[in-house]
Amino acid sequence: MSILRTLKFLVATVPFAAQAFAMEHPDAQLSLENCCPIVELRQYTLHPGKRDVLIDLFDREFVESQEALGMKIIGQFRDLDNANRFVWLRGFPDMPSRAEALKDFYGGPVWKAHREAANATMIDSNNVLLLHPATPTSGFSFGNKERSQVGAKETRSELVVATIYYFDAPVDAAFVQFFEKTMKPTVIGSGATVLAYFVTEHSENTFPALPVRECENVFVWFARFDDVPGYERYLAALTQSPRWRDEISKELARRLKRAPEILKLSPTTRSLL
Repeated sequence: MSILRTLKFLVATVPFAAQAFAMEHPDAQLSLENCCPIVELRQYTLHPGKRDVLIDLFDREFVESQEALGMKIIGQFRDLDNANRFVWLRGFPDMPSRAEALKDFYGGPVWKAHREAANATMIDSNNVLLLHPATPTSGFSFGNKERSQVGAKETRSELVVATIYYFDAPVDAAFVQFFEKTMKPTVIGSGATVLAYFVTEHSENTFPALPVRECENVFVWFARFDDVPGYERYLAALTQSPRWRDEISKELARRLKRAPEILKLSPTTRSLL
């Protein structure tokens, strides 16, 4: 039986086993139509007033040039709670190809031409979480969605919220199942569209010139809302949910190392997400 058929059989008949398999063997997700088996969540602290400068440069010069080398630029965002933070997501097929693609890009002509301008906007670019999908089907999926062209000026009202849960140990399959069976239906019922969810990728950083936050154990989930008021209505509904109040919040408090980190992200014009 092929790897793909085997995975489909596991997902269909033994979901719990498939979750455990996915966390232990993230490269197997290459055979499934989700983007992407390896994802970087990158948070940059910028000099005051420089975020739009970086976004203009990024959306013009750093999207197609990276994707031509085999990477996927999943999303670029303004953090609504921090005017000096730029957040973006970059995906890869696997860790070896990540090393090769990053070497080619940061040693190539586009980065060399624009690195001084980009670096001049940044105070810190080392806040990076390396992730893989928590299950074989929990990565981002874009279907036939196309990115806006360079120079597009339309405004985006959507809000993407990234919630980061921190744990003392690697996330286990039991928590993934708790999220899928209990949390996910509750947040969807309160008005969220769940986009994807991930856990820490514990492989050695294959491109040490770009640091990542090693020794972290996280579960990160992403949700979309039509706009900020839609998110506020969701929060109000969630706080009124007996299941959230009496079961989910208590289970999170028991399991989590510290309070969740919540990023309220406004997509740039050319963000795919």
